[in-house]
Amino acid sequence: MKSGKDYIVFPLDFPSFGQAEKYVKLLSDRVGMFKIGLELFIREGPEVIRKTRQLSSAGIFLDLKLHDISATVQRAVRSAAELEADLLTVHCASSIRMLEAAVGAGGDKTGILGVTLLTDNDAQTVRESGFSDAYWADPAALVMKRAEMACQAGCAGVVCSGNEVQAVKHRFGADFMAVTPGIRPAGGIGGEDDQKRVCTPGRAVTLGADLIVVGRPIRDAPDPEEAAKEIAAGIDAVIL
Repeated sequence: MKSGKDYIVFPLDFPSFGQAEKYVKLLSDRVGMFKIGLELFIREGPEVIRKTRQLSSAGIFLDLKLHDISATVQRAVRSAAELEADLLTVHCASSIRMLEAAVGAGGDKTGILGVTLLTDNDAQTVRESGFSDAYWADPAALVMKRAEMACQAGCAGVVCSGNEVQAVKHRFGADFMAVTPGIRPAGGIGGEDDQKRVCTPGRAVTLGADLIVVGRPIRDAPDPEEAAKEIAAGIDAVIL
């Protein structure tokens, strides 16, 4: 049975693996997956996946948000699958053809997640990007449109905020993954926040999130391991 910690994805948002290594060792038994994003992957290259796997049995979520012509994305995903990344993100902002190419290249090795709308985007951002009134008046409509594309293309699921996760699960089914970033504890994190569409861990899971990305509330805590443990306990309280 899935436990609270299995829902937690910790992003290794560090400029080098030397800095990330501490958290991989510290949180190996406290989280379900480690997310490797652009900053660390560009600095360290594919070797960062091997290094992380040597230190932990947690899953690997490669968050590269690929967005290019279909053939280029297909080749990139094929390479990621050879690296044995468990999950890989691509942007739904492109065509369904690109999403289908990514899914085909990932095969049964790497699940493809479609990024619907970045969590630092709000209605004003959508409007400034040139979308029609229907989408900037209700950004969730844009998320659902892109989630529909991802589902039709055969993606394993989508990345969406807690605001949309319940609708995604209701419309596309329990097996279609919903991965939710922008997770913040009930009391917030203090200081300036780079996220606009946020949700608490317990609420995100209650709404149907399969994975929640929790970075700063763990990383910046006085005791990151204890913070992860408390978040997992809070999730256990709503799923048991």
